Amino acid sequence: MLLTAAQNSGLLIGAYENEQLIGFVFGFVGLHRPGEQGQIKHCSHMLGVHPDYRDTGVGAKLKRAQWQLVRQQGLELITWTYDPLESRNGYFNIGKLGAICSIYKRNLYGELDDELNSGIPSDRFQVEWWVNSQRVLKRLGREPNHRLDLAHYLAADVSIINEIKLNQKDLPVPYQDRMDTISFQETRPKLTLFEIPGNFQAIKALDLDLALEWRLYSRVVFELFFNQGYLITDFVFMPGDDPRGYYVLTHGEATIGL
Repeated sequence: MLLTAAQNSGLLIGAYENEQLIGFVFGFVGLHRPGEQGQIKHCSHMLGVHPDYRDTGVGAKLKRAQWQLVRQQGLELITWTYDPLESRNGYFNIGKLGAICSIYKRNLYGELDDELNSGIPSDRFQVEWWVNSQRVLKRLGREPNHRLDLAHYLAADVSIINEIKLNQKDLPVPYQDRMDTISFQETRPKLTLFEIPGNFQAIKALDLDLALEWRLYSRVVFELFFNQGYLITDFVFMPGDDPRGYYVLTHGEATIGL
């Protein structure tokens, strides 16, 4: 299947150290939003990096190679899915690569028994990577990319729409939000931040019920955002002993940076 896809406009790219395969990305040609006026796209199915080589930039180099080859094919769009509660993936896909998102898929793969996914529904974002957009060109350009952090957004009066509190295990729990404001034009913010757990896998390991609560709560929130016309345009990740992750959601064309 991999060989046939690669020989028919699909892409199978490997990353090697000497002759050892340490990572790969695989995708194939598909239709965006089938059933409507479909647009030909590249569907990026899987990206994997050997555990010994994670956080070394291998994944970013694989995505850059994919981006270059898809552009050479004359395609404008690459899509893929990821778990919206994984902060590191949010930072990589949205913040670093410049993908955007307005599509939420409930329990996309059904019940998964692997280490990362077992025990909760396999909800996913489907992101869009418009390969020739200024957003993506700026993030993948050779010049240093000066990213916006939380302080930039707060200084621009962009508020955080939800609050989190810590439980007795010092794990973040959804506390309260102001999602009702997005339903009315007069109270709807043009830009807002939504906080998710900084380390969702730690929550899963220590409290599976809380992980499920986060899944179901965030599912409702993201679907409300998307139904009201919001688009995820950035992700802010604050690393450290108490990591924090924030999606930036935009309504209309409001922005304080690409």
